[in-house]
Amino acid sequence: MNKRQIGRIGEDKAAAYLTERGYQILEQNYRCRLGEIDLIAKDGRFLVFIEVKYRTSQRYGDPAEAVDSKKQFKIYQAARYYLYQHGYSQDQPCRFDVAAVYGNGRIRYIKYAFGNE
Repeated sequence: MNKRQIGRIGEDKAAAYLTERGYQILEQNYRCRLGEIDLIAKDGRFLVFIEVKYRTSQRYGDPAEAVDSKKQFKIYQAARYYLYQHGYSQDQPCRFDVAAVYGNGRIRYIKYAFGNE
């Protein structure tokens, strides 16, 4: 399997996990000229932009640690474009979360992971 196929497995697991918890998945693998967002969902009144990181092992650290400031900025830029493109008002409450998916199937979900100051 290549990295894209492995990443898709993690995204599918995270989407199922979130759906079971009442999230409505709006987009998976949203791409625009400013970047990409793995999952976009509704959680109550929040529009949630979710970065999914999948690791088969923790040999190279926790998956969530891979969401560095550079990656956060790219997600933030893509999220702004998504809001504009879909006609959301500036009053739309948003949240940036991270789903760390482990090879053993465990998921650690981090609400308000970044950009929510």
